[in-house]
Amino acid sequence: MIHEYQLRALPEQAVSEQTLKEYISREKGLDIRTIHAVRTLKRSIDARQRTIYINLKVQVFVNEDPADEQFVRTEYPNVEGKQPVVVVGAGPGGLFAALRLIELGLRPIVVERGKNVRERKEDLARISREHKVDPESNYSFGEGGAGAYSDGKLYTRSKKRGNVDKILNVFCQHGASTSILIDAHPHIGTDKLPRVIENMRNTILECGGEVHFQTRMDALIIEGDKVTGIETNTGKTFRGPVILATGHSARDVYRWLYRNGVQMETKGIAVGVRLEHPSMLIDQIQYHSRKGRGKYLPAAEYSFVQQVDGRGVYSFCMCPGGFVVPAASGPHQLVVNGMSPSNRGTKWSNSGMVVEIRPEDLLDPSLQLPACESFPNSAEAETEELIRQGDKLQENTVHTLAMMRFQEQMEQICWQQGCMRQTAPAQRMVDFTRKKLSYDLPPSSYSPGLISSPLHFWLPPFIGQRLNKGFQQFGKRSNGFLTNEAVMIAIETRTSAPLRILRDADSLQHVTVKGLFPCGEGAGYAGGIVSAGIDGERCAEAVAAYLG
Repeated sequence: MIHEYQLRALPEQAVSEQTLKEYISREKGLDIRTIHAVRTLKRSIDARQRTIYINLKVQVFVNEDPADEQFVRTEYPNVEGKQPVVVVGAGPGGLFAALRLIELGLRPIVVERGKNVRERKEDLARISREHKVDPESNYSFGEGGAGAYSDGKLYTRSKKRGNVDKILNVFCQHGASTSILIDAHPHIGTDKLPRVIENMRNTILECGGEVHFQTRMDALIIEGDKVTGIETNTGKTFRGPVILATGHSARDVYRWLYRNGVQMETKGIAVGVRLEHPSMLIDQIQYHSRKGRGKYLPAAEYSFVQQVDGRGVYSFCMCPGGFVVPAASGPHQLVVNGMSPSNRGTKWSNSGMVVEIRPEDLLDPSLQLPACESFPNSAEAETEELIRQGDKLQENTVHTLAMMRFQEQMEQICWQQGCMRQTAPAQRMVDFTRKKLSYDLPPSSYSPGLISSPLHFWLPPFIGQRLNKGFQQFGKRSNGFLTNEAVMIAIETRTSAPLRILRDADSLQHVTVKGLFPCGEGAGYAGGIVSAGIDGERCAEAVAAYLG
């Protein structure tokens, strides 16, 4: 017999299956000898009060054994010789699009500009060790996309867009822990996700699909009003409808689309810093205890949001027990991001602390960037030239590429403030709110190193003043959060795509170019691993409908 219960247990009662058996036996009057297994279906932490509880939904197997697999398996047929579909990008959007295409009997041809997920690690290490960024292999480009080495968090609010459970089950089928089906904020971990991604790639290959690394799409092949394939830097062309899942950092793709009349629109982003605290301090604050998390609780998370002068100031991509990493994707850039290993066991916890910026805000004088020496590379110069040669704009109109240019300029300023290396400009949190230079900085997880910098001075007032007010509000709400033990590390700009590639809401094709399916975060239709995976599946289904 299988019983299903909603439980509210203490952390030490929920720490293992055996302790749960003992707790359920006492609470429900069951003979513990008859409980063959307890399977947790949902788990969340309630830390609102001084006593911490674990909320659980469980299945209790009485005189009965559970099935071996805890996830739903998807069957993938062989698609050799079937209709090809080109998938540009091997991030979550592209990988889930490819797997769904196989389910639907279509043959995916995946092209990825970066290296495979294992070879990427050498280039990531070089960023910290030598301060050199490979523009084709970095934290943004390569198999697995930006999510592969930036945490693997799977929490999403995108349930209306598609089947979240399907995405999580596919991850489990390819080696992720089944805990991601249970936890309120599921997380694979940067150390575990590469193996899962490799297994997904192997499924694509075993079923007759193709995966091409170090193969950058240089152009779409457009015949009339229809995309029929792509040209690549290797000289190869690949034919078929195109799912474009290039990620939010592929600025060369945005420039090509703009130059060739493929309609896009500028969209809002959020810009700020990585805020890093000692993880013990966050544990003490969130769990209301000087002992911190203790033996039975995970590293604590937090979430803050505040309206400040008409714009949102909020925490983003919180990484308990994690690292801050250098996430630039080209020369003359300095960008930071956060990640966590699966055990979330480091001494630090960080999150993006960002300010909402809407396209019309680019006309606000308080968002104008400080004057600085310019070091344009060819890509940035091309953006400037496209804007200069663009259609004459009406007064109070923002150019399509303006938000992307703003990102580029902020990243270049930050790079200069970091001594033209990947050394990140940083400031203690309270010093920032008091507009005071930090004469020393606390230990940090950011391996390329920090340099003290007056962020309060060179951040545009639109951003800096709102961060200041937001921090003070967060400090009032959570005693101890506003502290000089915390360090602000600049700059966080890659929160989302600065553009949206326009597509029809029903067919998911581009509004004017048939056979082109803009997909995922880079196209402006997702905001993380799971939502990008959902969008990839939807685009695959749209391609199947397009092909009849």
